[in-house]
Amino acid sequence: MDSLSDLLVRFPHSGEVAWIGRRPARRAEMIHCTEVTVLAGRGLEGDHYAGRSGSRGVTLLQAEHLAVLGALLRRNPIDPALLRRNLVIFGVNLLALKGQRFRIGTAVLEGTGPCPPCSRMEDALGPGGYNAMRGHAGLNARVITGGIIRLGDAVVPCLAEIDRKEIFPR
Repeated sequence: MDSLSDLLVRFPHSGEVAWIGRRPARRAEMIHCTEVTVLAGRGLEGDHYAGRSGSRGVTLLQAEHLAVLGALLRRNPIDPALLRRNLVIFGVNLLALKGQRFRIGTAVLEGTGPCPPCSRMEDALGPGGYNAMRGHAGLNARVITGGIIRLGDAVVPCLAEIDRKEIFPR
């Protein structure tokens, strides 16, 4: 039987960047990007939040939750720009990356904890938007190593780079 520490670093496969956005100013509309420069200890270049909090340098959202949020609000999957997160990631459970270092493109991030929804979700999603987001609002991450992140880049736990066969069994 595998130990809990073994299970915590084993993922069925890598994730993938499905959407990138940055906010140039407080309350500004999100700008969709195909790539972004990530600055160590700061966040996304050109994002108004860069440098304010190292533990929240980058915000990530689970792509699969866009449909869940839509269902909770009785509408189609939600446009990620409304949710004000930097990266939408498909194919990996983001909460499993809490406390883990992971590579996206040439950047290394570390999951620092859940990213709670803000009161702006009521304006963005309508009545009940805040409560719909609870438990589906994503993950905060600090930037350990800066680099470039592009649409389609893999999201790979750093341990997986050491022994991909062990962590991503076929």
